[in-house]
Amino acid sequence: MATAALARPAFKPSPYLVGAGALFVVAFVYAMYLKLTLGHAGFNTTNYGVFWGLPIVAYDYFLLTSTGLTLLASLPLTLGLRQFDPIAKRCIWLALAALVGGVAILFMELAHPFRALWAAPLNFQTASPLFWKILCVGAYTIVLVLLALTFARGTAPAAVPKPLALLATVLALAITLIAGSVYSMMIFRPFWYGGELPVAFLIESFMGGIVFFVFFTYLIHGFSVDSVPQSTRELLAGSVGTFVAAAIFLHILFAVVRTVAGLWSYGEGLQVWRYTVDQPLYWAALIGGGIVPLVIFALPALRAQPWLQILGAVLVALGLLASRYEFVINGQLLPPFKGSWAPSPLSYEPSQLEWMLLIVGVLLANTVYAALESWSSTKES
Repeated sequence: MATAALARPAFKPSPYLVGAGALFVVAFVYAMYLKLTLGHAGFNTTNYGVFWGLPIVAYDYFLLTSTGLTLLASLPLTLGLRQFDPIAKRCIWLALAALVGGVAILFMELAHPFRALWAAPLNFQTASPLFWKILCVGAYTIVLVLLALTFARGTAPAAVPKPLALLATVLALAITLIAGSVYSMMIFRPFWYGGELPVAFLIESFMGGIVFFVFFTYLIHGFSVDSVPQSTRELLAGSVGTFVAAAIFLHILFAVVRTVAGLWSYGEGLQVWRYTVDQPLYWAALIGGGIVPLVIFALPALRAQPWLQILGAVLVALGLLASRYEFVINGQLLPPFKGSWAPSPLSYEPSQLEWMLLIVGVLLANTVYAALESWSSTKES
């Protein structure tokens, strides 16, 4: 007697996936139209000062968010803290999605992105942090894909191969520290130069990863608090919320101390600090993206409220993007070795094309994450 084979459940895209995917296609087509018609003139960067614009800001932002999510996932996967098992899978999927979105922005900014894939590693410029950053990002991408596939097969966090999880943690840590070193080793850019930056990048990476997890946990459940598993809600109101508060506090401490030192110093090129504190963006990032969410996550009574968790996560995410923007852009506003006599800082505003690349990266990251969640839901049904 023949037995009927069980039919595999068909892939069912969620409304979130359909919406994010459709918006991504529209945004990508328009961004490519702008780039093909305007060429590199569509970017508001220049050859006499501001070389890195909004796309580089966005790339760094997404890359560090990805490594922060992987470091958060390392709590159960590498350190064996089983109480954090409920967050592991979502952290890895969000890490992969953020990485894809960030790298896509960088590729769309480059004139010859595919040439960079082989030319950058093969130039063997081992003295440059960028050389090691590219190698680590390549390896990190492969490891994240393997981890995502492992979870997609239904593997429990405790059963994830420990060497694979440890490699992901080491690469995430290395990328974060190297990304800080890219800036901190530029002595001709006094606004950036300093050995403390890699540690600051590590703190901000971890902070960004946690708030992404908080926001997207509620988003994937349609912002319905009752749909979020009880174990996850307890972590958000407990240990995870405490981690956010600690990271925000260290981030604020770093920003304030660095600002005071920059304003006090009369070193060449540090005049840009006066320009920095005169901008509303600086105070919006410090107060709106730092102090306000710190109050929310530091006080247990406020941290226990889901909508305040969501608000705090959004404020931190936006504040980090604003901080990354002012850090990258303001560090280029005074020409090297001309800070003591430059009449005024250079000017830069993102162009329409640069804004579109950011939007494309955000939508692509959402599409990738929604696809992974839909795939998981299909396999579990």
